[in-house]
Amino acid sequence: MAKPILIVASLEDTGGIAAVTEGFREKLGEDPDFDIVEDKKITGGFIAIINGRVYDASFSSRLHELSESLTSDGGESVSSFEAVGTLLKQRAMKAAAPPRVYNYGEVESFADGIAHISGLSGCRYGELLDFDGGAIGLTLDLRIDGVGAALLDGEVSTSSVVHPTGRVAEIGVGTELLGRIIDPLGRALDGKPLKTSRARPVEARAPTITQRAAVDTPLETGILAIDSMIPVGRGQRELIIGDRQTGKTSIALQTIINQRGKGVICVYCAIGQKASTVSETARTLRDSGAMENTVIVSAPGSAEAAMQYIAPYAACAVAEEFMYSGRDVLIVYDDLSKHAAAYRQMSLLLRRPSGREAYPGDVFYLHSRLLERAARLAPELGGGTLTALPIVETMAGDISAYIPTNIISITDGQIYLESEMFNAGQRPAVNVGLSVSRVGRAAQHKAMRAVSGSLRLEVAQYRDMAVFAQFGADVDPATASALRNGERLMELLRQPVERLQTLSEQVCILLASGSGVFKGYERREVDEAEARLLKFIGENAAYIMQSIDSTGELADFDKTDLRRHFDRFLVEEGKG
Repeated sequence: MAKPILIVASLEDTGGIAAVTEGFREKLGEDPDFDIVEDKKITGGFIAIINGRVYDASFSSRLHELSESLTSDGGESVSSFEAVGTLLKQRAMKAAAPPRVYNYGEVESFADGIAHISGLSGCRYGELLDFDGGAIGLTLDLRIDGVGAALLDGEVSTSSVVHPTGRVAEIGVGTELLGRIIDPLGRALDGKPLKTSRARPVEARAPTITQRAAVDTPLETGILAIDSMIPVGRGQRELIIGDRQTGKTSIALQTIINQRGKGVICVYCAIGQKASTVSETARTLRDSGAMENTVIVSAPGSAEAAMQYIAPYAACAVAEEFMYSGRDVLIVYDDLSKHAAAYRQMSLLLRRPSGREAYPGDVFYLHSRLLERAARLAPELGGGTLTALPIVETMAGDISAYIPTNIISITDGQIYLESEMFNAGQRPAVNVGLSVSRVGRAAQHKAMRAVSGSLRLEVAQYRDMAVFAQFGADVDPATASALRNGERLMELLRQPVERLQTLSEQVCILLASGSGVFKGYERREVDEAEARLLKFIGENAAYIMQSIDSTGELADFDKTDLRRHFDRFLVEEGKG
């Protein structure tokens, strides 16, 4: 710990030095044992530096303050420079104001984005720090003799002076961000000027239980396999999990694109990705017409670990601004595996004890305090919703690893994507056995509930039977028929990335499948037959499709009419 320093105007003023020393002895409860330094520039008074805290009671400092306020306080009228100086000195001498107290620190060491700083005894956890040279840091470790801070931006060297800002990390929010790409500090990354009227702290408390309402309104993804078997509700937290290159981001982007024209604001948070990948994502959303309703918050892999750490919290703050104004919001965290790795890196460099898989002990709280901010607010709070789709990457399909199990326990269900199915050409590669929505059919349209009741069971049974069939085992006619129907059902659930389906189209396909419309087609013919069927129904029963899309219900007479049109379609196809 650095020795206390007392700066005085004259070393000959032994009485004044003794008085100051005695005053600090009473204040601190111990002898400060000052190193006495003379500096005539302070004019009079003193400056004391103790444990990184500065007590400035110098006359030069008070003169500066008084000179700025002289013309604004209605004080004496003076005309000459000498008179002004005399007046200021007289007022400073008789001023009984206590010394100004402020903190400062000094960088002891800096490496890998982490600075260990001496001093700053009054600093708070999560407070922003200003370094000499313009660098910005985030306080993440509090010690008796100093703090540990992670660098957000800029360059730092040892012996740099650090000043606390008194502010926590915050980000600009509002409609000005729609269609923009920003970093976690709210700065534009798309080369265009950006100015926001409001700001929110990146960390915020989650809504309490009494501030929430039940999740009962579906958020359509446009993907048949998900909307029918693993429905997502507005205000839900649904994890997308799977190995690398299994289509996790594609599902998230399809969901964002499907919100066009539905009044849902989307926030896409890219953590640790290549800048080129983020640019390609923005281009995809722009080409599909979804970018104008979307905000992208990006902390690329080249950014400091601290920027990747605060990125999802900053994105959530952007989304919460819309939620608390009564809007429906969808936020995608892509992905939280990289987020946890960035936090682990910072924690190890801050010399925190490590636990399982070298993660710190609070890694569960790292994600729980983020995902709990997703909710459907009670009507008295505006009824806004924040739906979260966190993405987690697994290794070799191991969903029992530390981070996946943590996030599975926090979320309201998961969509598990299987590498084997993906490589076999089944897209999306959803494993219905390991996927679940804990909100379930409460967040599903009545029309979808009416036609998808046994769908999960049929898919699961087909996959079990297919395991035995692939070994060439003899099967009875009933099993062979079930395998044939299952193959066609899997073809119906196969969906290209660029093809999103409306609710009416999904209901029509599932009702047709349950009515046996596709039994007469070979497996390779199902996809084209499905397209022809939707076109036929759209031309001959458009009123039914419009009714389903507008009401979300499938009336009995509409169901009967659809089946009658299915029969007509089969006759025209020569399959009747």
